[in-house]
Amino acid sequence: MHQDELPQTTTVAVVGAGLSGLTAARALHRQGVDVIVLEAAERIGGRVMGETTVLGSRLDLGGQWIGHDHHRVMGLAAELGLTQFPMHTGPLPAVIDGPRRVKIPSLLPSVLILTGLEVFSRLRTPKRWHATSAAEWLRKVPGRTTRRLLEVIALISWTADLDRMPIPAMISMIRHQGGLRTMLSTKGGAQDSLLVEGAGALVESLAAELGPRVKLGHRVTSVSRNEHGVTLDTASGQVHATKVIVTAPPPTAARITFSPQLPAERVQMQQNMYMGSVYKAIAVYEKPFWRERSGGEFMVLDGPGRAVFDTTAPGGPGHLCVLVAGPEARELDGLDTAGRRRAVLGSLSEHVGPEVLEPAGWHEKSWHLDEHAGGGYMALPDIGFTEQLPLPSAPLGDIHWAGTETAHDHPGYLDGAIEAGTRAAREVTNALRE
Repeated sequence: MHQDELPQTTTVAVVGAGLSGLTAARALHRQGVDVIVLEAAERIGGRVMGETTVLGSRLDLGGQWIGHDHHRVMGLAAELGLTQFPMHTGPLPAVIDGPRRVKIPSLLPSVLILTGLEVFSRLRTPKRWHATSAAEWLRKVPGRTTRRLLEVIALISWTADLDRMPIPAMISMIRHQGGLRTMLSTKGGAQDSLLVEGAGALVESLAAELGPRVKLGHRVTSVSRNEHGVTLDTASGQVHATKVIVTAPPPTAARITFSPQLPAERVQMQQNMYMGSVYKAIAVYEKPFWRERSGGEFMVLDGPGRAVFDTTAPGGPGHLCVLVAGPEARELDGLDTAGRRRAVLGSLSEHVGPEVLEPAGWHEKSWHLDEHAGGGYMALPDIGFTEQLPLPSAPLGDIHWAGTETAHDHPGYLDGAIEAGTRAAREVTNALRE
C-alpha cells in the first residue's frame, strides 16, 4: 500500500487512515469518486492496532470493544464476514487492593456517588464548574477506598489527567457515551463484545479494498485553500484536491498549517484540547485458567490503578487485557518491558494464581508515546475550556471534518468513528453534486 509517488491531483484527499478516514474513503470510492488517503504513520489504523500472538490468536492493542447498541460497527463486521462474540463476564468486576478483595459494603458509597453523577449528566451544569477539575471534586470525597475507586474508574473511562478535566466535560461524556451504566458495563454495556479476528481486521479490510489509494508515510504538513480547491503539502510532494476530509483529532490537526488560518474557535479548540494517556497490555496464556478461580475481571486499586478484562475468544488461548490510564500510565514509561509486566500482573497472582506471572505472549502499547496518534482514547478538553462532545464538524469551505470525536452517537468509540466517516463522505458527495 505504500506508494512513494503521490498523484498530483485527486477529487478528495482524506487525511488519516484510521477507521473514520478509511470508512469515508471507501464510501466515496464505491460511488466512483477519485480519492486518496494520506497517512503520516507507516501503518494503517490510527487508534486501532491489531496483532497476532505467538499462539496464533488475534488481539487489539487499540480500540476493540463493540457496545450493545453499536450497530454501525456490528454491521461492518457482519459485512466483512468477521465473527463477533460476547465478553466472558460476571455481574460486576471484583475490586481488589493488593492482596485484599474489597467487600461489597465498602463499595456502596461509590455506587451512590456514581448515581449522583448520572443524575447530573441530565442537567445543565453551572458555568463556574468549568474552572473546577475532577481532581478537586475527588479530593472532597470522604473515604480512601471510595475516593481511590472513583479515581481509577475516571482514569480508565477517559484517560484524562484529572487535574485538567473540567467537571462539565466529565458530565458531558457520561451523557454522550450512554450513561455510566453503559460506559462501565461489559455485558449489555459499552464493552459488550469483541471480534475473533480483532478490530484490526476492520481497518485491514477497508484498506485492502482501497488498495494503492492508501498512502502510508505521507504526513500532511499544510493545507491551503483558494477558489480552485485545496492544496496539501506533504514531505514527499503536493496534492491538489477538490475536497479534503481531515480525520485527525484537534491536538493532532494542530500540527498542520492551514492557509488561510482556521476560524478562531477551531484554533482555540486545537490549542485547548489534549490526547489522553493510556497504556494497554494483553497477556496471552495457553488457556483462560482464571475462569476456574476468581474470574478475570478486576478493578485494581493498588498502583498502578488498572482495569483487567478477560478478552478470550471462544476456543482460543487465554487473553487477559489490562488498561492503565492518565499519569499512572506515564509512570510506567520509565520501566523496561519486564518491569511493566510485573507492575500490572504482580498483585493479580494472589487472586488468580502464580501462573499469571508467566504468560506465553506479552503485547503492550503506550499510546501517549505514539508519535502520530498522540494518545488515546480521544481528545480531551483542558481545564477552563467549554467545548463538549460531539466536537463541531461543520465544513469550512472545501475542508470537511471527521474522526470519532465528531460523532453524535458513541463519540470516542469505534462506532463513532464509522458514523463520522460516513457523515463526512455524505457531505462531500452532496457538495460535489452541487
